[in-house]
Amino acid sequence: MKALVIYYTRTGNTKFVAEKIAQELGADIEEVIDKKNRSGPIGWLSAGKDAMSRSQTEIAETNKKPSEYDLIIVGTPNWASKPSPAIRTYLSKYDLTGKKVATFCITDGLESGEKVIEEMKMIIPKSESTEHLVVPNPAKNKVDAENKISEWCTRLKLPQ
Repeated sequence: MKALVIYYTRTGNTKFVAEKIAQELGADIEEVIDKKNRSGPIGWLSAGKDAMSRSQTEIAETNKKPSEYDLIIVGTPNWASKPSPAIRTYLSKYDLTGKKVATFCITDGLESGEKVIEEMKMIIPKSESTEHLVVPNPAKNKVDAENKISEWCTRLKLPQ
Protein backbone atom coordinates (compact mmCIF):
# COMPACT_ATOMS: atom_id res chain seq x y z
CA MET A 1 0.00 0.00 0.00
CA LYS A 2 1.14 3.52 -0.79
CA ALA A 3 0.71 6.45 1.57
CA LEU A 4 0.74 10.19 0.96
CA VAL A 5 1.19 12.85 3.63
CA ILE A 6 -0.45 16.15 2.69
CA TYR A 7 0.01 19.17 4.95
CA TYR A 8 -0.18 22.92 5.24
CA THR A 9 2.15 24.87 7.49
CA ARG A 10 2.47 28.54 8.34
CA THR A 11 5.23 28.42 10.94
CA GLY A 12 6.89 25.06 10.27
CA ASN A 13 5.31 23.08 13.12
CA THR A 14 2.99 21.09 10.85
CA LYS A 15 5.85 20.50 8.43
CA PHE A 16 7.95 19.02 11.25
CA VAL A 17 5.18 16.55 12.14
CA ALA A 18 4.40 15.74 8.48
CA GLU A 19 8.05 14.97 7.73
CA LYS A 20 8.33 12.75 10.79
CA ILE A 21 5.18 10.83 9.78
CA ALA A 22 6.40 10.43 6.18
CA GLN A 23 9.78 9.20 7.43
CA GLU A 24 8.22 6.70 9.86
CA LEU A 25 5.85 5.29 7.21
CA GLY A 26 8.05 5.58 4.13
CA ALA A 27 5.30 7.74 2.65
CA ASP A 28 5.39 10.36 -0.06
CA ILE A 29 4.86 13.91 1.16
CA GLU A 30 3.49 17.12 -0.32
CA GLU A 31 3.00 20.58 1.11
CA VAL A 32 -0.17 22.48 0.21
CA ILE A 33 0.84 26.05 -0.62
CA ASP A 34 -1.62 28.84 0.18
CA LYS A 35 -1.24 31.63 -2.38
CA LYS A 36 -2.52 34.17 0.17
CA ASN A 37 0.21 35.78 2.26
CA ARG A 38 -0.29 34.45 5.80
CA SER A 39 2.97 35.77 7.29
CA GLY A 40 3.33 38.24 10.14
CA PRO A 41 0.64 39.57 12.49
CA ILE A 42 -1.71 40.62 9.68
CA GLY A 43 -1.40 37.19 8.04
CA TRP A 44 -2.07 35.54 11.39
CA LEU A 45 -5.24 37.62 11.89
CA SER A 46 -6.52 36.95 8.38
CA ALA A 47 -5.75 33.24 8.81
CA GLY A 48 -7.91 33.06 11.93
CA LYS A 49 -10.70 35.07 10.32
CA ASP A 50 -10.70 32.92 7.17
CA ALA A 51 -10.64 29.71 9.21
CA MET A 52 -13.51 30.85 11.44
CA SER A 53 -15.64 31.67 8.40
CA ARG A 54 -14.73 28.30 6.84
CA SER A 55 -13.32 30.09 3.80
CA GLN A 56 -11.40 28.40 1.06
CA THR A 57 -8.34 29.98 -0.51
CA GLU A 58 -6.36 29.74 -3.70
CA ILE A 59 -3.74 27.01 -3.45
CA ALA A 60 -0.82 26.18 -5.73
CA GLU A 61 -1.23 23.16 -7.96
CA THR A 62 -0.06 19.98 -6.23
CA ASN A 63 2.12 17.37 -7.90
CA LYS A 64 0.88 14.19 -6.23
CA LYS A 65 -2.51 12.70 -7.08
CA PRO A 66 -4.34 11.28 -4.05
CA SER A 67 -6.13 8.83 -6.37
CA GLU A 68 -2.81 6.98 -6.73
CA TYR A 69 -2.51 6.27 -2.99
CA ASP A 70 -4.13 3.79 -0.62
CA LEU A 71 -3.80 5.98 2.49
CA ILE A 72 -3.96 9.77 2.60
CA ILE A 73 -2.67 11.47 5.76
CA VAL A 74 -3.76 15.10 6.07
CA GLY A 75 -2.28 17.61 8.51
CA THR A 76 -3.19 21.14 9.46
CA PRO A 77 -2.57 23.67 12.17
CA ASN A 78 -5.49 24.46 14.48
CA TRP A 79 -6.81 27.89 13.56
CA ALA A 80 -9.72 28.97 15.75
CA SER A 81 -10.70 25.29 16.21
CA LYS A 82 -10.88 24.90 12.42
CA PRO A 83 -8.54 23.49 9.76
CA SER A 84 -6.53 25.98 7.73
CA PRO A 85 -8.24 27.35 4.60
CA ALA A 86 -5.54 25.71 2.45
CA ILE A 87 -6.39 22.24 3.79
CA ARG A 88 -10.12 22.96 3.55
CA THR A 89 -9.56 23.87 -0.11
CA TYR A 90 -7.44 20.78 -0.77
CA LEU A 91 -9.98 18.44 0.83
CA SER A 92 -12.80 20.07 -1.13
CA LYS A 93 -10.88 19.91 -4.40
CA TYR A 94 -9.99 16.21 -4.41
CA ASP A 95 -12.45 13.34 -4.36
CA LEU A 96 -11.38 11.08 -1.52
CA THR A 97 -14.46 8.86 -1.71
CA GLY A 98 -13.60 5.41 -0.38
CA LYS A 99 -10.03 6.39 0.47
CA LYS A 100 -8.53 5.65 3.87
CA VAL A 101 -7.80 9.05 5.40
CA ALA A 102 -5.89 9.69 8.61
CA THR A 103 -5.74 13.22 9.99
CA PHE A 104 -3.46 15.17 12.27
CA CYS A 105 -3.63 18.59 13.84
CA ILE A 106 -1.06 20.84 15.49
CA THR A 107 -2.22 22.92 18.46
CA ASP A 108 -0.76 25.55 20.74
CA GLY A 109 -1.53 23.29 23.69
CA LEU A 110 -4.47 25.37 24.88
CA GLU A 111 -7.05 23.65 22.67
CA SER A 112 -7.57 19.93 22.19
CA GLY A 113 -7.68 19.93 18.39
CA GLU A 114 -10.57 17.45 18.33
CA LYS A 115 -12.86 20.03 16.73
CA VAL A 116 -10.38 20.44 13.88
CA ILE A 117 -10.29 16.69 13.32
CA GLU A 118 -14.10 16.50 13.32
CA GLU A 119 -14.32 19.41 10.88
CA MET A 120 -11.91 17.70 8.47
CA LYS A 121 -13.99 14.51 8.64
CA MET A 122 -17.11 16.53 7.76
CA ILE A 123 -15.41 17.92 4.64
CA ILE A 124 -14.68 14.40 3.37
CA PRO A 125 -17.65 12.35 4.59
CA LYS A 126 -17.35 9.64 1.94
CA SER A 127 -13.80 8.72 2.87
CA GLU A 128 -12.91 6.01 5.36
CA SER A 129 -11.68 7.92 8.39
CA THR A 130 -8.98 6.01 10.23
CA GLU A 131 -6.65 7.23 12.97
CA HIS A 132 -6.25 10.83 14.04
CA LEU A 133 -3.51 12.59 15.97
CA VAL A 134 -3.28 15.88 17.85
CA VAL A 135 0.22 17.18 18.58
CA PRO A 136 0.48 20.10 21.01
CA ASN A 137 3.45 22.46 20.62
CA PRO A 138 5.79 20.22 18.62
CA ALA A 139 8.48 22.93 18.49
CA LYS A 140 8.50 23.31 22.29
CA ASN A 141 8.11 19.61 23.11
CA LYS A 142 10.09 17.99 20.29
CA VAL A 143 10.94 14.72 22.07
CA ASP A 144 7.37 14.26 23.34
CA ALA A 145 6.03 15.07 19.87
CA GLU A 146 8.38 12.59 18.19
CA ASN A 147 7.38 9.84 20.64
CA LYS A 148 3.68 10.55 20.11
CA ILE A 149 4.13 10.53 16.33
CA SER A 150 6.06 7.25 16.41
CA GLU A 151 3.37 5.58 18.53
CA TRP A 152 0.67 6.85 16.16
CA CYS A 153 2.55 5.68 13.09
CA THR A 154 2.82 2.20 14.59
CA ARG A 155 -0.99 2.02 14.39
CA LEU A 156 -0.86 3.21 10.75
CA LYS A 157 1.94 0.92 9.54
CA LEU A 158 1.29 -0.31 6.06
CA PRO A 159 1.84 -3.92 5.00
CA GLN A 160 5.01 -4.34 2.96
